[in-house]
Amino acid sequence: MRRSVSVFVGVVLALCAIVTHAQQPPAGAPAAPAPASADAPAGRQAGPPAGRGRGGPPARIVTFEARPASIKPGESAMLVWLVENPGAPAIEPGVGRVVPRGTQRVTPSATTTYTLTNGDLTRSVTVTVAGTKPVAATAAAAPASKGITRTPDGKPDFSGVFAFGGGGGRGAGGGRGAGGGGAPAGPQLKPGAEKYRVQRGPLDTGRTSDCMPLPPPDAFGVPYQFQIIQNKDYLVIFHEYPGTFRIVPLDGEPHQVDPDPAWLGDSVGKWEGDTLVIDTIGYNDKTEISGYRHSEALHTVERLKRNEDGIDYEITIEDPNVFVAPFTQSRTFRFNVPPMKRIMEFICENNRDYRPLFGTQK
Repeated sequence: MRRSVSVFVGVVLALCAIVTHAQQPPAGAPAAPAPASADAPAGRQAGPPAGRGRGGPPARIVTFEARPASIKPGESAMLVWLVENPGAPAIEPGVGRVVPRGTQRVTPSATTTYTLTNGDLTRSVTVTVAGTKPVAATAAAAPASKGITRTPDGKPDFSGVFAFGGGGGRGAGGGRGAGGGGAPAGPQLKPGAEKYRVQRGPLDTGRTSDCMPLPPPDAFGVPYQFQIIQNKDYLVIFHEYPGTFRIVPLDGEPHQVDPDPAWLGDSVGKWEGDTLVIDTIGYNDKTEISGYRHSEALHTVERLKRNEDGIDYEITIEDPNVFVAPFTQSRTFRFNVPPMKRIMEFICENNRDYRPLFGTQK
């Protein structure tokens, strides 16, 4: 899939700059979901929020069917659905939360009725398994705790596709966890380092308009998915936007000696029990982190821990040329639903300076 985002990003960002201070949501209105990044890129957008407030368009179930509806024991059927104005759509038994439009392969051992719920609406389809009796509705109990998956060598397996944004983020607060002495709640500039604070004017098209790489944690704050692939010796993180990746050795390899400054730095990983620690140095000074520019002395330490639904993520950020002390940010990331095997391609085309489009520069 090729995406041309240049003109669209310029228009959106320019309009946002004009109306941000003039247009506020009505009192009591639910806040729109937003990524950690204040100037997220254009392109394929995330679906609507789960649930709708009063006055919004009503939820609909456009279609829900099983293909085929009758199978033999051991065969599979495909559940196919489409909902509109989604209100936390889910399919039971056994599937759980789903995206507004999708498919899911099921292999029931007996005749099973699947029910799609969207807001207050429900619709059911039955997959008939030849020679079996229908599964009683009471049999579709909530599954027991499934624990976490592990690699053949016993390490937690982080492989999978993760939805953007995550949930349960604790912002910039919190400490390092066990063994750490705690870090201040947010970045504190050193005296004389005010030049590193990012100041954006109405003509600034934003840090994501040029599709250049984003370092952590900002790389996880855009409305696009990311994917992790892991084996015994390496963990690779792929970001759908802007099509970047990091290769993290897990075999005890040390940092390069005096690495050339790079957009995403030089990363190495190690295990502390079930926690994966990714240490990164060697950044260039061309990126931003949490609203601040930084020097080539930037150093980040990421701590990843598996939970049943995804990853608990914490990053400690330090730059002795910019910040008084290290600070941390924490959040969680959930596996995408329904389970996905790969992220999509994102290509930036014809990105350029947008100011001439608005008559502000020739």
